[in-house]
Amino acid sequence: MALVGLEELRAAQRRIEGVAVRTPLMPCPWADRGPEGGSGERRLWLKPENLQPTGAFKIRGAYNRLAALSDAERARGVVAQSSGNHAQAVAYAARLLGLKAVIVMPDTSPAVKVASTRSFGAEVVLVPPEQRDTLPAELAERHGYVWVPPYDDPWIIAGQGTVGLEIGEDAPDELDTVLVPVSGGGLISGTAAALKLSCPGVRVVGVEPELAADAQQSLRTGRRTSWPVADTYRTVADGLRTPSVGELPFEHLQAYVDDIVTVSEAEIRDTVALLARSGRLVAEPSGAVAPAAYFHRSAELGGRVFAAVVSGGNIDPGLLAELLATGA
Repeated sequence: MALVGLEELRAAQRRIEGVAVRTPLMPCPWADRGPEGGSGERRLWLKPENLQPTGAFKIRGAYNRLAALSDAERARGVVAQSSGNHAQAVAYAARLLGLKAVIVMPDTSPAVKVASTRSFGAEVVLVPPEQRDTLPAELAERHGYVWVPPYDDPWIIAGQGTVGLEIGEDAPDELDTVLVPVSGGGLISGTAAALKLSCPGVRVVGVEPELAADAQQSLRTGRRTSWPVADTYRTVADGLRTPSVGELPFEHLQAYVDDIVTVSEAEIRDTVALLARSGRLVAEPSGAVAPAAYFHRSAELGGRVFAAVVSGGNIDPGLLAELLATGA
């Protein structure tokens, strides 16, 4: 399979203009600190994708894919699977384009994500987690829907990669490391491709929960590895529970990603609270993993000037209140 190139990335950037927000690259002076075991100051910039219309970066890829459908494909409607953020993005994009959307979601999805997906007019089908990735193909065959996968698709990867184009355009000259969360791999694939092709000196490091570290294992061993659903569903980061990185994303990881590090559940929870209190940013646990690596894994990372993608902010209000209370 061919890797996504600058032409596809820039075409996606033009296609999503006016639909996805061009989020700023925010300086975080409250996060500046000296590196562990060293001297000098480290600096952090945040890319707040929680500010997107659907609360996460996924609108970029979803709209890029749906807007490129032919008239005949649009008439068939679309089906997608997601724990929540791709679900909301496809539902929202489908509403903008006047398409029917059916979304398969695990019955463990946060209620706030299910409700939001339905509010955009999509039909939601709740299933046990192990059926999330199999039912869409059945529905597509049965009803003729166009399947819109969450990450293993060049249109999705190109759309998500607009995050990397924007970072490259807005970053300070001294930026040396970009931290990106990893699940199925669409975001880091596109972001890494965009950065390596436009800012080749920048390192791209993925971040995963320790309890769902299949992509780290895959990259370091050179073999695409799958983890049991029962294992990945232990993490509070519900958007990062995908049991394996996609086939096309894995090729991008091998070509463009320098490393993948992991963070603990306690570190993820602590960072959600820290971003809210100090950064005035509401991040869901999945959205907090990249900055969590900056705060808790500096010895592994090296680097001086970082950008970290806050990939989403669709957190259950009760969980946010709990994390703010325990992190006080």
